[in-house]
Amino acid sequence: MSATLSAKQTSLRLIERLDEDVTFEDIIYELYFLQKVEQGLKDIKEGRTVAHEDVRKEFEKWLS
Repeated sequence: MSATLSAKQTSLRLIERLDEDVTFEDIIYELYFLQKVEQGLKDIKEGRTVAHEDVRKEFEKWLS
Protein backbone atom coordinates (compact mmCIF):
# COMPACT_ATOMS: atom_id res chain seq x y z
CA MET A 1 0.00 0.00 0.00
CA SER A 2 1.41 3.25 -1.03
CA ALA A 3 1.73 6.04 1.51
CA THR A 4 -0.79 8.07 -0.48
CA LEU A 5 -3.25 5.31 -1.41
CA SER A 6 -5.59 3.38 0.85
CA ALA A 7 -5.48 -0.41 0.98
CA LYS A 8 -8.67 -0.48 -1.08
CA GLN A 9 -7.29 1.85 -3.77
CA THR A 10 -4.02 -0.09 -3.95
CA SER A 11 -5.91 -3.38 -4.21
CA LEU A 12 -8.14 -2.09 -6.99
CA ARG A 13 -5.14 -0.85 -8.96
CA LEU A 14 -3.46 -4.22 -8.55
CA ILE A 15 -6.55 -6.10 -9.73
CA GLU A 16 -6.96 -3.79 -12.72
CA ARG A 17 -3.42 -4.67 -13.87
CA LEU A 18 -4.10 -8.41 -13.86
CA ASP A 19 -5.18 -10.38 -16.93
CA GLU A 20 -8.89 -10.96 -17.52
CA ASP A 21 -8.54 -14.70 -17.02
CA VAL A 22 -6.98 -14.32 -13.55
CA THR A 23 -8.20 -16.74 -10.89
CA PHE A 24 -9.28 -15.90 -7.37
CA GLU A 25 -6.21 -17.81 -6.19
CA ASP A 26 -3.98 -15.55 -8.32
CA ILE A 27 -5.63 -12.43 -6.91
CA ILE A 28 -5.24 -13.62 -3.34
CA TYR A 29 -1.58 -14.48 -3.95
CA GLU A 30 -0.86 -11.06 -5.46
CA LEU A 31 -2.59 -9.24 -2.61
CA TYR A 32 -0.74 -11.37 -0.05
CA PHE A 33 2.59 -10.64 -1.77
CA LEU A 34 1.84 -6.92 -1.89
CA GLN A 35 0.94 -6.89 1.81
CA LYS A 36 4.18 -8.68 2.72
CA VAL A 37 6.27 -6.22 0.68
CA GLU A 38 4.52 -3.30 2.37
CA GLN A 39 5.11 -4.87 5.79
CA GLY A 40 8.79 -5.32 4.95
CA LEU A 41 9.11 -1.69 3.91
CA LYS A 42 7.43 -0.64 7.16
CA ASP A 43 9.83 -2.84 9.14
CA ILE A 44 12.79 -1.20 7.40
CA LYS A 45 11.43 2.26 8.11
CA GLU A 46 10.92 1.39 11.78
CA GLY A 47 14.35 -0.20 12.16
CA ARG A 48 13.20 -3.81 12.54
CA THR A 49 15.93 -5.34 10.43
CA VAL A 50 18.99 -7.56 10.86
CA ALA A 51 22.26 -6.80 9.11
CA HIS A 52 23.26 -9.24 6.39
CA GLU A 53 26.55 -10.04 8.12
CA ASP A 54 24.71 -10.87 11.37
CA VAL A 55 22.47 -13.31 9.51
CA ARG A 56 25.52 -14.96 7.89
CA LYS A 57 27.12 -15.42 11.32
CA GLU A 58 23.95 -17.02 12.69
CA PHE A 59 23.74 -19.40 9.74
CA GLU A 60 27.37 -20.39 10.25
CA LYS A 61 26.55 -21.31 13.86
CA TRP A 62 23.51 -23.35 12.80
CA LEU A 63 25.32 -25.18 10.04
CA SER A 64 28.41 -26.12 12.03
